[in-house]
Amino acid sequence: MSSPDLLPGFASHWVDAEAGRIFSRSAGSGEPLLLLHGFGETHLAWRRIAPRLAQRFRVVLMDLRGYGWSAAPASENGAAYTKRAMASDVVKVMEKLGAIEFALVGHDRGARVGLRLALDHPGRVKKLALLDIAPLEEALGEGNLARVGRARFMSFEAPRPETLIGQDAKTFLFDALKSGAKSGRLDPFADALDAYAQAFDEPLRIHAFCEDFRAGEGLDKEALLADKAAGKKLIMPTLILWSAIHFPENPSLLEVWRDWAENVSGEPVDCGHYLAEEAPEAVLAALEAFLA
Repeated sequence: MSSPDLLPGFASHWVDAEAGRIFSRSAGSGEPLLLLHGFGETHLAWRRIAPRLAQRFRVVLMDLRGYGWSAAPASENGAAYTKRAMASDVVKVMEKLGAIEFALVGHDRGARVGLRLALDHPGRVKKLALLDIAPLEEALGEGNLARVGRARFMSFEAPRPETLIGQDAKTFLFDALKSGAKSGRLDPFADALDAYAQAFDEPLRIHAFCEDFRAGEGLDKEALLADKAAGKKLIMPTLILWSAIHFPENPSLLEVWRDWAENVSGEPVDCGHYLAEEAPEAVLAALEAFLA
């Protein structure tokens, strides 16, 4: 029995990129808008808000390299999974779909890809929304300790984390999702859980996820520190949304981002880490106001 299509009306696309074939879906018309998912998820992370956004925009959903149905290239020490490399996939996909300039919304790992793309190619990103990340993955608040600890574990030298995760990949994924959700339950992901599990429990992809985090702790961080030292900033309008329970009020995440963006606004959302799945109406309202 096949799984139900959680995004009816969205066309499917395969685009050849340096990493291999990248999978995306699109619907709607108007100004192009790209949505990028986070760790443990696929393009389905946006299933609760993408159809509504597609009433006003041409919405593109993409599986990052290594995730979902996109290619998972071989890599060592994070080399093939730097956010700069992953951003190159975004450029290929959007150009193939006819969009040179576009708005971008990214969550978690997708937000890091969006940040890198916006810093490297500011002319392409008209507006940028980043969900639940700090600029340099610093641990701001006790609510982030589990996530930071998991990220550091996954960035350990191969094959240690791959071996341990592979012993029970589904449990590792479900624990990650539960620990990030405000409820501590899998309820927010129920309709997409089978798809997430199928896209996670595969040795090649487990290695890809770990390489993503190795890049984050190494090459990506080096690139961001170089940008910070050079005084490089985001020049496009930028929206920051974050979990009210994962980041403290003093300093607020918005204050931290003011060191990185010339035109930044934002607000906390009453949910856990998975904003678009836990609080879709609040996220949708904030995005529609920002993107209008």
